[in-house]
Amino acid sequence: MFPMWTGISFRIGEKMAENSVEKESDSKQDKVVDMLLSSASEKTLDSESMILETQKRVWGALKKGYQYSGVADESDIFLRKNVFSKLDLVVLYVDLVGSTTMTLEMPEEKIAIIISSFAQEMAAVIRQYEGYVLKFVGDAVIGYFDAQSNGLLASDNAVNCAKSMITVIQKGINPILNQYDYPDLMVKIGVDFGKNIVVRYGADEQQSHVDVMGPAMNIAAKIQNMAKPNQILIGQDVYQRLHPNFQRDFVEVIWKQDEWKYRSRVTGEIYKVYEFKG
Repeated sequence: MFPMWTGISFRIGEKMAENSVEKESDSKQDKVVDMLLSSASEKTLDSESMILETQKRVWGALKKGYQYSGVADESDIFLRKNVFSKLDLVVLYVDLVGSTTMTLEMPEEKIAIIISSFAQEMAAVIRQYEGYVLKFVGDAVIGYFDAQSNGLLASDNAVNCAKSMITVIQKGINPILNQYDYPDLMVKIGVDFGKNIVVRYGADEQQSHVDVMGPAMNIAAKIQNMAKPNQILIGQDVYQRLHPNFQRDFVEVIWKQDEWKYRSRVTGEIYKVYEFKG
């Protein structure tokens, strides 16, 4: 009887060892996946310093007409390298709410300073999250994040960027504006993921205007237009690429009848949109 039990014990021990190896392998795989998914969350930005720097720049702009120093147009360089290529991008639209009302109530020069400061600060946040600033359109800023090599990281970065934008406005810009009796700024943010093509309008490789076109650009703009003040809305294709910890902060938007008609580019069903509730 003893040898039989020994054999069984050996097989049980062998099986336990195999399970242990499998669990260790699974654990390693989980860690690798988690690392890829959450690398953006591990990237901690010093928000206090960011807010203080924002306040310093905005105060200078209001007090002395301070103009922001320019930086190399990284987006232009990136796009010219990829002219006529189809790229996976996460697109972010941030639009200033209530600028029309401000133009009716404030001097033109102050409006110009406020909108310029807002746009430059939003651009600074985009760059901090490894994104590119595509362009300024009136009182809106359009940014994008290169998702060719890692769509998960680009999606996390874009969402974190959107959150930081609202923080910078509420804790950085608005306290300075309040000192001058100016109204608080609020924004609407829309984010979407998809393939976009880089186009160049002209034959001159260095001087002809370059831009980005594609469904993600269009849907991000439409999502942003549907957002409420200080609300972040993201498309389904972004939501699916977020780290699970980030997904918990979002809930699906339930639209009223015919309020949202856009359909998924893949399934043909109504394209889901999610709002940030964290």
